[in-house]
Amino acid sequence: MKKNQEQQLLFGQLLMEKNIITETQLQEALDIQKNDGATLNDSTYLGQILVRLGYATEKDVVSVVNEQQNHSIKSFSENAQSQIEHHPRTSGKRFRSLKIPIWLQLSIITTVLISVAIFTLYLFTVDLQNRQLFRQALLIGRVSLNYFVNNARILLLEDNNDLRLNTLITEASAVEGIVYAIILDRDKIIKAHTDHTRIGETLKMAPFLSSGIQEGDVTYFDYYSEAEEHILNLSRTVIMKDEALGEVHVGISLDFIDLTIREKTRDILLISLVIIGLGIITAVYYSIRFSRPLVKLVQAFNEISVGNYQHKIKTIRNDEFGNIAMSFNAMSRELWLKSVMQRSFGKYVGNEVLELILDNPESDWLKGRRRKATVLFTDVRGFTSYSKVREPEEIVDHLNTYFEIATKIINQHGGYVDKFIGDAVMGIFGVPVSQKDHIVRAVQAALDMQRIFLEKNRSHEDTLLNKIGISIDTGVVLSGNIGSHVKMEYTVIGDTVNMASRLNGLSGPGEIVISKAVYAHMKDTLDVVLLKPRKIKGKLSPIKAYRILNIKSKEAA
Repeated sequence: MKKNQEQQLLFGQLLMEKNIITETQLQEALDIQKNDGATLNDSTYLGQILVRLGYATEKDVVSVVNEQQNHSIKSFSENAQSQIEHHPRTSGKRFRSLKIPIWLQLSIITTVLISVAIFTLYLFTVDLQNRQLFRQALLIGRVSLNYFVNNARILLLEDNNDLRLNTLITEASAVEGIVYAIILDRDKIIKAHTDHTRIGETLKMAPFLSSGIQEGDVTYFDYYSEAEEHILNLSRTVIMKDEALGEVHVGISLDFIDLTIREKTRDILLISLVIIGLGIITAVYYSIRFSRPLVKLVQAFNEISVGNYQHKIKTIRNDEFGNIAMSFNAMSRELWLKSVMQRSFGKYVGNEVLELILDNPESDWLKGRRRKATVLFTDVRGFTSYSKVREPEEIVDHLNTYFEIATKIINQHGGYVDKFIGDAVMGIFGVPVSQKDHIVRAVQAALDMQRIFLEKNRSHEDTLLNKIGISIDTGVVLSGNIGSHVKMEYTVIGDTVNMASRLNGLSGPGEIVISKAVYAHMKDTLDVVLLKPRKIKGKLSPIKAYRILNIKSKEAA
């Protein structure tokens, strides 16, 4: 804490030594910094405050920051990003929040979804293939079984037909997929077998038969032989005239199903790997494509946060990110225009001036130019005595009401409020927007003010509104952005401004005083009274001035 205080004091001293700011301005910025509770480097944050207040330019402040801290930054946003990344309070939080970039998150999610989808499809495909192949094996077995039963029926009726039965078995067993074929007599004695060594034995399949599935007159079950061969056994009773003559058993190999499933699995796995690889590449590409605009948006907001309202997001996309970029650029432009208006005019800008700025934001109208214009001054007569007998809160409230009325009327008639000087308001007509009738506009604004001040004074207990004097002069003024690199604003200067200000001293409460030049232009429409010539500051001879009584015709009003 002590080190930061020393740094910011040294920083402020350097700024004052280079005549960039004053001691008062430094103290104001330090007070704001104290209330804000800076989280960045104190010198950098202090510099941002000075720029925001308009007391210094970013270029000058960044130059001093580089000199003090031995940096080579080009803008506050660049330094702010560096400070955030290395700040001890935020580094852990940043690590946690940015541990997995958004493009990687999207890539992982997409890859997982693709993998789950492929695995689910794989399970479904394998199960369907397995059932189809099993039904195919069952069909082959039934066809073979029916063949044996139909041909063995007559042979089982006679004795000593073992040779013919075995010949039948031998011929049929040549069919691919048949592992064995067995013909039994009614006593379960093997009469024919593909393995001739087993002829005459008793067939023992009771445990398997008990768990067999019955479909019509066929019973089937699958099992693994001693040689670990997967076999589907189908059996059918040989019946003639409702008499059981024996049984026929056929064994169909199911190993081809397992082999086929393994081959399909290998093929599916290869295809899946290709799809997942393409999915990962696509996911990464689009994730980066989607996240890159967000990075640009964060950088853009950092630029805006330090007052770089002319920063633009350079991206051309026909999607939502493109819309965001266009909206951001529109926002930054609006902020820049407002900052231009704020620096040059303050907040009191009429529609015509606003349209000029919007149409020509970078035009040369801000440069020094001589133009014909009309200057209007309003001032409270006897304000010192008025304020002595009232509370500060009441005075401020009444002044704000007066300023609000004056500002609104000046804007309505195409002028703009150049400045507030104590309890006085200075309004300008004819610049920066050129108006041929700027004199008429100023006089009409003054008459409207006079009328509304009177109406408001009658409806309120505010006596300040009946103490306001108004003065108007017209002539050539010098207009443009005037000031120093620390604070600059659009204003007008010249003899016309001074004359309008001096004339205000000749107007009484509720009166409008105009110069000889204004009267010469408006004499056909105004009833006036000539005031006694008086000598004013800055003039060698007494000047003529006129007090407006009323309007001769409605058209003039």
